[in-house]
Amino acid sequence: MVKYEAPVLERVFAALADPTRRGVLDSLSGGSLGVSELAAPHGMSLPGFMKHLRVLEDAGLIAREKEGRVVSCELSAAPMKAASAWMSRYEKFWSDKLDSLARYLYQQEELQTWNKPNSPKSLRSPSRAATPSHRKRSGARGPTRKR
Repeated sequence: MVKYEAPVLERVFAALADPTRRGVLDSLSGGSLGVSELAAPHGMSLPGFMKHLRVLEDAGLIAREKEGRVVSCELSAAPMKAASAWMSRYEKFWSDKLDSLARYLYQQEELQTWNKPNSPKSLRSPSRAATPSHRKRSGARGPTRKR
């Protein structure tokens, strides 16, 4: 059995819970980027954005490197592997439950098809005589607008 450090997983899942931080990780999947490049599409203040980067860094999902005045960030996928391994333990459980639901729904669909009439002919009258259609009368003319 694989043992996980709960604080590591908690930090990873907490970091992944925010859409801004997931967006940062998506941006970094293409390679290393500067902080200002990462912050631009999110439309928030730089100090506010730096808090998101700090959460990602504390979770181990990114690594920051400062070169002169430029701070760049790089994706670190190792903590996500641990989270993926944790979630995969439950994949079999959910797959079994979803397969069971699919079998039940298929069975219900089959039962409904047995209970339906076989053809539209069964709804017809046994008489072969044509039923006359009634002409609809139009109503009186509606109100008109004067200009």
